[in-house]
Amino acid sequence: MLPLNDPQLLKQQIFVNGQWRDADSKDTLAIDNPATASKICDIASAGLSDTQLAITSAHQALQSWRNTTASYRAEILKRWHDLILENINDLAAILSAEQGKPLAEAKGEIRYGASYLEWFAEEAKRLYGDVIPSKQGSQRLLTIKQPIGVVAAITPWNFPNAMITRKVAPALAAGCTMIVKPAEATPLSALALAELAQRAGLPNGVLSVIVGSDAIAIGKALTDSPTVTKLSFTGSTKVGKLLIKQCADTVKKVSMELGGNAPFIVFDDADIDQAVQGAIASKFRNAGQTCVCANRFLIHQDVYQEFTDKFVAAAQKLILGNGADTGVTLGPLINADAVKDVHTMVCDAAKKGASRRLGGQPSSLGTNFYPPTILTNISANMRVFNEEIFGPVAPIIAFETEQQALQLANATQAGLAAYLYTQNYARIWRFSEDLECGMVGINEGIISSEVAPFGGVKQSGNGREGSKYGLDDYTEIKYLCMGGI
Repeated sequence: MLPLNDPQLLKQQIFVNGQWRDADSKDTLAIDNPATASKICDIASAGLSDTQLAITSAHQALQSWRNTTASYRAEILKRWHDLILENINDLAAILSAEQGKPLAEAKGEIRYGASYLEWFAEEAKRLYGDVIPSKQGSQRLLTIKQPIGVVAAITPWNFPNAMITRKVAPALAAGCTMIVKPAEATPLSALALAELAQRAGLPNGVLSVIVGSDAIAIGKALTDSPTVTKLSFTGSTKVGKLLIKQCADTVKKVSMELGGNAPFIVFDDADIDQAVQGAIASKFRNAGQTCVCANRFLIHQDVYQEFTDKFVAAAQKLILGNGADTGVTLGPLINADAVKDVHTMVCDAAKKGASRRLGGQPSSLGTNFYPPTILTNISANMRVFNEEIFGPVAPIIAFETEQQALQLANATQAGLAAYLYTQNYARIWRFSEDLECGMVGINEGIISSEVAPFGGVKQSGNGREGSKYGLDDYTEIKYLCMGGI
């Protein structure tokens, strides 16, 4: 067991209708620590009957929850936010143990996740409608925004805390009820959040957390149910496309935050030290396992050597190891399969002419570790250029002109994030507008914030999370036409 100040935060049951319970089947699921390969604990593994109970409970709780005042919902979200920060050390220990990221990063994720609860507690009070000028004097036209209903959320393993609050906070603020299906590799953070939500006073049935090893069956039950009116998913493009298809029969509203292939573009007038700092933060955060990680480094030929040398020197200072150990700045990948996938991409690049400036071989620390790796002499026919690298590998390619850089940057079906380093403000406007992505970091490597819209274009998904726009995906606009006035 993990040494926690509050052992009650380490839950081993699913949370349905305000109750902690075993799965109907009595099946369990082992949760392992990727850094040590040791088992943390066994937890209940939900099946179809548990999923249906969660759906029924959410439907029963919907009417009373949607009829509460925005202020009432806001107070609960604020209390939940405060409880999370009060228990940040325990939550970070749980997150680091099940996911692998260093404790400092884990605490950063806890704060980031909590920020969505605080933000949407306030936005709940600003769910405004409109009065529309009518063409007839006897009519008054107006719109109101109402909660969309029962929402299902399927969340990934790379940010097991923040990817939940980023969805749950706006849904609850809008008056929806929600069922969360966290990744089976990292469910402990989700269950700890549910415990704190219950302590904050969230009514029974408003939030359920179901964990199960049969993700396909649980996902299909959620998408097939006519009671569930909205699905929010963060994960791979492949799975997202399948879920969209499954939601079609019941015409659900969907939000999809899918894969990325972010270009990191450095022009010859950039502050190279600033660019290197941003590259380290963007590429190696969470061991490269984020959808907005810099994936392809496009560097102007005049600063290619300087950037590469400084980037290698900075990456050499990263300390690979168990995220729970002091001083570690780069944790393990989620499992051995992830290491295999990343190394296969590196080997493909090497066979096609890439040079390994740093790393490029699995670590002796264990089967789940891969060192920071930097590749040069990259060409567009390599997998590391065309596919998302979910690991600490940075391929670098030179460009000559702005048009060439733009062409390389947009040469992907993904369109989530991009990073641009230049001091030319005309270019900043021109290039940012032409990049085919939903978010652009300009002279900045970390762009996520609860106050800003998060989401992509093309096959990186649809919808936006966070910001003043974040409630839109959880509401319906109703038009009222009042006559006889």
